[in-house]
Amino acid sequence: MKKLIFVLNLLMLVMIVQARPRKSKLYSVAFYNLENLFDTIHDAGKNDYEYLPDGSKEWNTEKYLSKLTNMSKVMSEFSRDRIEEGPAVIGVAEIENRRVLDDLVSQPALLPSGYEIVHYEGPDKRGIDCALLYDPKQYEVTSSQLVLSEPFEGDMVHVTRGFLIVNGKLAGDKVCFIVNHWPSRGAKEPVRIHSARQVRALVDSLQRTDKKLKIVVMGDMNDDPMDNSMLTLGAKKYPNEVGHSDLYSPFWEVLEDKGVGTLLYRGKWNLFDQILVSPNMLSGKGLKYDDSEVFMREYLFEQEGQYKGAPLRTHAGKKWLNGYSDHLPTIIYLRK
Repeated sequence: MKKLIFVLNLLMLVMIVQARPRKSKLYSVAFYNLENLFDTIHDAGKNDYEYLPDGSKEWNTEKYLSKLTNMSKVMSEFSRDRIEEGPAVIGVAEIENRRVLDDLVSQPALLPSGYEIVHYEGPDKRGIDCALLYDPKQYEVTSSQLVLSEPFEGDMVHVTRGFLIVNGKLAGDKVCFIVNHWPSRGAKEPVRIHSARQVRALVDSLQRTDKKLKIVVMGDMNDDPMDNSMLTLGAKKYPNEVGHSDLYSPFWEVLEDKGVGTLLYRGKWNLFDQILVSPNMLSGKGLKYDDSEVFMREYLFEQEGQYKGAPLRTHAGKKWLNGYSDHLPTIIYLRK
């Protein structure tokens, strides 16, 4: 009798445990254009003279160290109100070299996070590259490469800085990040559409190799979410529009319906700093898209004067403002 009671109690305990809702865990992924994070040392073969002590910006050690302090302060606050550990991954653009990244992650505000770096020296004439910072406790990198961009119709002036591809595991799922910085608005629209076609081909190739692979495309696209380059990439505004060869663009709704952007130009908000996810992050098993935000804090904005309400950048022309960036960061949240 005692044995029967024990078995019944055990079965009831199993049923109770199974009936309990499973706990989920939240992860975050961020992107930030750091607006010309240059050191004070000339890199051979690069046109970085503007950011040297005798250059037009009179860039010196004091300004460089202040820039590092400012950038690390912002990044150390990403998603901390929702996730104690902070972002698993941060994509960055407009960094000069590996040295500035080493200095950045060594800042007191960021050092406790233990971020490691994926960076390749790219072909940009000014020397600015993309990179990926990652928390090895959350994201395990398994491989990476920089895919160089093909010029559009022989245009060697407006060339994308390359596409940084990083593969790894996040929350037990295989997740690939593609970090971008497409040609500026100084180039005509077809140049960015050409970049989009190349990224689309990379996404298609990755998905053919592994249909279960989850893909996150992020970067400064120098176009808004509804522009032709993003449509070429396969961006869709709403999850129910996303087909197997599309990407969900959460910041499309943020800009178009809510009027929130990441940079202000002539009184109009744009949202160039985008993060998109593959269809298998909307449904099915494992890690899924949960939410997004443009990261905003009062100190990131001009508080007075002609440009009140605009992002507080490092320089206004040659004048040093000791600010942050002309772009605001973006964050998406993933739930497992």
